[in-house]
Amino acid sequence: QVQLVESGGGLVQAGGSLELSCAASGSIFRVNAMGWYRQPPGKQRELVAQITRGGNTDYADSVKGRFTIYRDNAKNVVFLQMNSLKPEDTAVYYCNGVVVTTYRSYDDIYWGQGTQVTVSS
Repeated sequence: QVQLVESGGGLVQAGGSLELSCAASGSIFRVNAMGWYRQPPGKQRELVAQITRGGNTDYADSVKGRFTIYRDNAKNVVFLQMNSLKPEDTAVYYCNGVVVTTYRSYDDIYWGQGTQVTVSS
């Protein structure tokens, strides 16, 4: 009843840029924190960036200065602007959101299905 859908992935050359977006929809009362994670082939999922509803951000050291996370609270959309991409950024990128639904008194974490980002050398 809550869906998160990523878009914007693809193939890009090293040094290039790409912007991902993720829209949350469904039985949503409020979306609190949102974030981007990634999972390189054969590796564990890792945090890329996260943002609170108020706009406070946190980034993994590996992407600081290159990536920017921002959101549109009115539309429940979170974005990830990626610049100066490196081959080691290649991964499946997932968004998530901490969502308070219209039918529960507690929140829960919902995940998108991911979008592939491939950076060629």
